Amino acid sequence: MLKKVAILGGGVAGLSAAHELIVRGYDVSVYEFKSIPGGKARSMPYVGSGKGGRRDLPGEHGFRLFPRFYRHVIDTLKRIPYENKTVYDNLMEVTRLDIATNTAPLQPLPAKIVVNKNNIALAKELINHKLGLTKEDLEQYGRKLWQAMTSCEERIREEYETIDWWDFIEAEKQSPAFQNIFAGFTKTLVACQSKVASTQTVGPVAAQMTLNLSTPGTSFVRLLNGPTNDKWIYPWLTFLQGRGVDYHLNAKVERIHCVDGVIRSAEITENGETIHIEADYYIAAFPVEVMGPLITEAMLDADPSLRGVQRLVESVAWMNGIQYYLKEDVPVTHGHVIFLDAPWSLTSVSQKQFWPDVNLSEYGDGSVKGVLSIDISDWDAPGILYGKPATHCTPEEIKEEVWAQMKQSLNVDGAVILRDEILHSWFLDSDIQYDEVAQFCTNAALLFINRVGTWGDRPEAYTGIPNLFLASDYVRTNTNLATMEGANEAARRAVNALLKQDESTEKPCEIWDMYKFEMGNIDVLKVFRQRDKKRFDKGLPWNGKVLNFKF
Repeated sequence: MLKKVAILGGGVAGLSAAHELIVRGYDVSVYEFKSIPGGKARSMPYVGSGKGGRRDLPGEHGFRLFPRFYRHVIDTLKRIPYENKTVYDNLMEVTRLDIATNTAPLQPLPAKIVVNKNNIALAKELINHKLGLTKEDLEQYGRKLWQAMTSCEERIREEYETIDWWDFIEAEKQSPAFQNIFAGFTKTLVACQSKVASTQTVGPVAAQMTLNLSTPGTSFVRLLNGPTNDKWIYPWLTFLQGRGVDYHLNAKVERIHCVDGVIRSAEITENGETIHIEADYYIAAFPVEVMGPLITEAMLDADPSLRGVQRLVESVAWMNGIQYYLKEDVPVTHGHVIFLDAPWSLTSVSQKQFWPDVNLSEYGDGSVKGVLSIDISDWDAPGILYGKPATHCTPEEIKEEVWAQMKQSLNVDGAVILRDEILHSWFLDSDIQYDEVAQFCTNAALLFINRVGTWGDRPEAYTGIPNLFLASDYVRTNTNLATMEGANEAARRAVNALLKQDESTEKPCEIWDMYKFEMGNIDVLKVFRQRDKKRFDKGLPWNGKVLNFKF
C-alpha cells in the first residue's frame, strides 16, 4: 500500500516536494490556501479587466527572475513538460541591467558580457563618472568580495553570521556612491537594509552575482516568456495531477494535531467545510509567518527547537509588485532597471519584449500594448508625493507614487521615457490590502529575510517529530536566500529526510553546493578556503590578501 503524504502549502516548495514524491511512488495530496496555485510565485488575473470575452490582464506578485547560479529549480523546470519541450525552454536571457538615477540619463550596464572595446569603454565611463564611484571604492569592494569568496564555510557560518553587510564592507568609511550602490543593493535583493542583513547570506550571493554579471557568455539572469502561471505553474500542476497528485485550492490549514510526539492529523477548512486529513507523513511547506503560529505546545514538547521557527516570524519584510498596463509598449531596456535613487527601492522589467508569443490584444479591452512590472522593496521610506511610506498609502497613492518615482529617474536631462497619457490601467499585488479605518496596508505574503544572528533559529528540513518535515525558504539550505531556488532546495531536503525515515530504497533528490565559484566545473578557490579553514581552527582571522585589486 502506498504511503500517504500530506503537503501543507502549494507554492514552489509544496509543488517541488509533490513532484519529487509522486515520481517516487508516494500518494501525495497538496493543500493550498489561495484560489490560484503557485504561492508567492504565482501570477494572477486583474479581475474584471477582461472585456468582450477577453482574458483578464495578467498581474504578478512580483516579476519572476532566474539568476544564473540557480541549479535546483532549473533542474525541476527541465523535468516539466511544456508542449513539445519543457518549461525550461520558456526562459529568456536578458541582455541589460540598467541603472536609473535622478541626476543622469538611464545608464546601460550589460547583463550579458561581450568583450569588445566599446563595452570596456562603456563600463569604465559608467563606473568612473556616471555612478560616482571612485577607484578606492572599487578596490574596497573587490577586496571584500574576495574575502567572501575565499573564507572557509565555518567562518562564514559562525563569524560572518554575526556581522551585517554594512559593517563587513566597511561602508561607513566609503563614499556616498559606494554606500548607495554596494550597501544599498540588499534592499532590492533581500528587501532589507544592509545594516540588518547577515553577511553569511549577502557575501556569497553578492560575490556570485558579481562574477556572473562580469563573466562573458550567458546572461546573469533569465525571465519567463509569458505570465508565470501560463508558462510554468499550470503546466507543472497539469503534469503532477496527471501523475496522481491530489491538489486542493481554497484549503486553509487551521491546526496541526500532535499527540504523543507524532502528527495525527491536520484540520483544514476547504471551501467553507472543515475536514481532518490523516497521512503517514506531513510536509509543512508554509512561509515562516504561517508556520510559526501553527506550532503547538505538544509539537514543542516533541521538538523544542521549533521555538526557533516561532522567533523567525519577526524576520520578514515586504517585497511586492505593481503592474502598469500601457497604451504603447515602452521597452525601456532589454532587462531590468534598478532605480538607484527611488525612495521605495524600485526595480522594473518591461515585460512585452520577453513575451514574444503573448498577444496582449487578447487581454483586457484589447488596447493594451505593453506591461511595465515593478517590485517595491522598501515599504517604510517616505515617498516623494505624499511623504508617507507605502505601508500607509492607499493603492491609488501607491500607484501614483511609484509612477512618479520612476518618472523622476527616467525622464532626466530632457529624456521623456514615461508619459502620463500612455498609462492605460494598473494592478497592485492582491496580497496588499488597505484598511480604510486604520489607514494602513496589510500584506498576506511576506518575504523571509536573513537577519544577523538568526541562523541558529533556522531549522533543518527534518524535525524531532518523526512524521513532520519542513519545506520553505526559512529552512537551512545551501542557497541560504529567500528565493524560489531556496524553496525548491528545502523541498528536496524534506523529501530526502522523509525517504530516510521511511527506509525507502528510492534515489534521494540531488542537492547542489552553491557559491563555490567554479570555472569549468573546477573549484578554483578551494585551496584558499582550505588555507582559511586552518587559520579559523587556530582562532586566527581571515588573511587571504593574495590579489591586489587595482582599478
